[in-house]
Amino acid sequence: MSCLAWNCRGLRNPYTVWEIGDLIWAKDSSIVFLAETWADEARLKEIKRNLGFDNLHFVERINRGRGLALFWKNNVDLQVQMSSKNHIDAIVSKGVESAWRLTCFYVEPVTHKRIESWNLLRELNSWMTLHWLCFGDFNEITRQSEKLEGSIRSQEHMQLFRDAIDECGFMDLGFTRSQFTWKKHFNDGHSVWERLDRGLANREWMLKFARTIVHYLLSFSSNHCPIWIVPKDLIFSIATKPYRFKEMWLAERGCMDTIQSV
Repeated sequence: MSCLAWNCRGLRNPYTVWEIGDLIWAKDSSIVFLAETWADEARLKEIKRNLGFDNLHFVERINRGRGLALFWKNNVDLQVQMSSKNHIDAIVSKGVESAWRLTCFYVEPVTHKRIESWNLLRELNSWMTLHWLCFGDFNEITRQSEKLEGSIRSQEHMQLFRDAIDECGFMDLGFTRSQFTWKKHFNDGHSVWERLDRGLANREWMLKFARTIVHYLLSFSSNHCPIWIVPKDLIFSIATKPYRFKEMWLAERGCMDTIQSV
């Protein structure tokens, strides 16, 4: 099982849906969280069918913007507990010893409203004690090194985010590849990159899935990168099935052309 989260910046563009489908096929994700769907119920149900998912929980868009959606397959015992315009909270394998909590999060894009999101995190933290994974678009950085170019980020705003992380007992799951998950290009030629999307987990979850890896993937249809979280069990299963290359493939006509083009 693996989890995928992405601020897709709307599902009206067919290229975005195709890109999601390619990611799911390539990464075999059983849980997919999408922020800023900009889609109504009918569209989300259509996408659920097209992507081959069995279940859907969504938060209605506001006017023509916002909107959250969580898709999952029947091979995951997932039960949504509650949701809001900023989150979807669920429990995986509820009622058994291996149960853990998954919170899909989307922080207010307007700076002065982000305190509402940090307070929501604190409230969620007070409700239950489980192994807890929280991932999504947090629309904030924790330190200046998580930003490249552009104006200096306010220490006060970063501290508010760090305080919420500390009070929830979260640790950052890290990342592979480039650290920046969001970009903006301006007409005058300059660009800004930031690390806005991430995975956070409490100590119990980190110990349970000690070899978890967070991959930041490439995107061509959104200014946010998808984040792909691979828990320990999946990493282990991959490691025990080594890739075998057969020399006979080199004799196939067009083999080298195919490899070079890829």
